[in-house]
Amino acid sequence: MEIDGRRRVVVVAVRPVVDVEPSLTNTRHAVKRTIGERLRVEADLLVDGHDRLAAVVQFRHADDQGWSEVRMAPAGPHWPDRWIAELRLPKIGRWEYRVEAWVDRFATWRHGLARKVDAKQDVTVELQLGERLVTAALGRSPQPFDAAAALDDGLARAMTEHPQRTHATLSAPLPLLVERPRARASAWYELFPRSFGTLRDVIGVLPYVAELGFDILYLPPIHPIGRAFRKGPNNSLTAGPNDPGSPWAIGGPEGGHDAIHPALGTLDDFAALVAAAAQHGIEIALDIAFQASPDHPWVTQHPDWFVRRPDGSIQYAENPPKKYQDVYPFDFETADWKALWDALTGVFLVWAERGVRAFRVDNPHTKPIAFWEYALARVRAKYPDAIFLSEAFTRPLLLHELARVGFSQSYTYFTWRTTAAELRAYCEQLTQTPVVEYVRPNFWPNTPDILPEHLQLGGRNVFAQRAILAATLTANWGIYGPAYELCVAAPVPGKEEYADSEKYQLHRWDLAAPHSLRALIAHLNRVRREHPALQHDRTLRFHRSDNDAILCYSKRDPDGDDVVLCVVNTDPFHVRAGWLELDLATLGLAPDTTFQVHDLLGGGRYLWHGARNYIELPPEAPGHIFAIRRRSHREEGFEYYL
Repeated sequence: MEIDGRRRVVVVAVRPVVDVEPSLTNTRHAVKRTIGERLRVEADLLVDGHDRLAAVVQFRHADDQGWSEVRMAPAGPHWPDRWIAELRLPKIGRWEYRVEAWVDRFATWRHGLARKVDAKQDVTVELQLGERLVTAALGRSPQPFDAAAALDDGLARAMTEHPQRTHATLSAPLPLLVERPRARASAWYELFPRSFGTLRDVIGVLPYVAELGFDILYLPPIHPIGRAFRKGPNNSLTAGPNDPGSPWAIGGPEGGHDAIHPALGTLDDFAALVAAAAQHGIEIALDIAFQASPDHPWVTQHPDWFVRRPDGSIQYAENPPKKYQDVYPFDFETADWKALWDALTGVFLVWAERGVRAFRVDNPHTKPIAFWEYALARVRAKYPDAIFLSEAFTRPLLLHELARVGFSQSYTYFTWRTTAAELRAYCEQLTQTPVVEYVRPNFWPNTPDILPEHLQLGGRNVFAQRAILAATLTANWGIYGPAYELCVAAPVPGKEEYADSEKYQLHRWDLAAPHSLRALIAHLNRVRREHPALQHDRTLRFHRSDNDAILCYSKRDPDGDDVVLCVVNTDPFHVRAGWLELDLATLGLAPDTTFQVHDLLGGGRYLWHGARNYIELPPEAPGHIFAIRRRSHREEGFEYYL
């Protein structure tokens, strides 16, 4: 690019930004927001000398030809070179934004004129210079153009509205992905349809899922299951004639990733389920698992999409010591990789055409990053409302990279963070560091693959505790049910796996069991819906407790007065008590004030005073979710709270 030496403003940095430099694919990855969510843009701007600056943020949707813009303002005396602006973008899809900055010649001139007027100096020449600036901008100058007219606030506003952007500096555009609100805040419920019968039978379970308050019903693979090397109960190598096999062994004579297992029904049945779910405010999410059973049509149609071993057999999936003889991974280094990429991308597209807009993606960390960047972009180009949940229990950097290239949400290590200190440290990494711009955590206490040790040992108390934590620490959460609400805790000895796993056999669930946590879970999701503070992650802040098992944290609605304070006992075996040290400013409270806390779980109301307050939590009632009520006024002997 040719340098114009007359451009004096330096745009040192623009934030938020995901990549400082373009990636290996020569692209920049997008910051993420949802419709209605704020995008606060900051820019560090410099100019030589003492001239005044002006700046705007320009932004446009991928479908727009021209740019819209909002003015930036100085951040304040503590950040003398920082400028800020806030945007709210009304349309989902790909956007880009950039900063344009220039020397504000009128503001510079006006500042100098005011100083000379205050010093009672002659300003004749200065007024002539000002008249030129005004005439150039507005087409005429006020009459008469004296010092009073030159310093008039109305003139300053007019000049601001018609700036002279001579020799402006323009930053490189940065990408932004705006998604629908459910990408930011959602509640997922996973169940195996075959344990309830057919897809039509699952329609009968929808009122139960709606009662629990979940807005996404996630189904493991519903495709035909291969017969070759089919696994039996508990992942045994021998399957009986009536054993259903693992849903993740995808493909058979009936079809592959675009087909439905005949025992579950037809495409018409699936359409009926999608429609019925929508009537309950629920959307259907599908598991997308890119692997094939030995009976998958692609194995014979595209044998070069799989790895051949020296003995001529196809390499099956392994995660030593685990072996998955019923699953073939794809060979992403095949010479026919372009056709493979398009075929796999087509799996998303065919189900999106059938009404699915939420996808849980199985083990994305075992496929190339570049493929996901390619596939997700192409799906969003046609279906911009698609949401992708990454099931990547892998190294942090790889988990983050998958989020950078386009996954809307990510499974996390919450499943194994159990102490108050571990949970605080981990959540602060997710919400108070730059990863907050592109990683949206989704907290799951369990999955069909993972029954963590604390759920095996802690009894019903720990199931309640982990549900409260997952539902309130992050705006996205999910459970594998009905195993979770029924507190199923029997493991394969010595492993974090369910005994008699539903992955390999059918279960018949008693949804009305008296020990179920369905009431608590329904209550949690109702509180989440009613309190916007719990629908955001960025405002999560922690407060001190003198008991190391008590976790105290708060959230605020960025656009309103809703404030929620959560206190959870992370010890499922003992009563824990202690003193909280609240950051009152974070809660929107003045120092040394009296306020009411309303327990949204138990219903109690308590008057607290100041920052230091006492709490006691038994393991069978491990958490409070408090709504903060600030004292408003007294009237006729009664106290009122807002």
